[in-house]
Amino acid sequence: RGAVYDVAVDIRHGSPYFGKHVGLVLDALSGKMLWIPPGFAHGYCTLKTDSTIAYKLTNFYSAEYDAGTAWNDLTLGINWPVDPSNAIISDKDRSLPAFGNLPPLFTYTEFIQAMTDI
Repeated sequence: RGAVYDVAVDIRHGSPYFGKHVGLVLDALSGKMLWIPPGFAHGYCTLKTDSTIAYKLTNFYSAEYDAGTAWNDLTLGINWPVDPSNAIISDKDRSLPAFGNLPPLFTYTEFIQAMTDI
């Protein structure tokens, strides 16, 4: 139910797409989904007050590995469909670092090696 603007950002150091993002509207009417693989940051903005979000993880949730980057970092160039002064941001998300200060959590070469091992 509802609608969201969903965003994925490549945070794999060494990737030719490092720092690039994709963003699209997902809504209940279309039923579309977005798969976000490991090595990508994920964020969303609800577009309707009555929105329900459901997502799956590739492993059990672990707070130790929960990380991210500032949602409004200008270097990412994300055109969020909300006035920043009206955005409701969690305390956790407010404390996330700028993209340039994000530690190297994933490397592109790990993904290339994993693909060649298949």
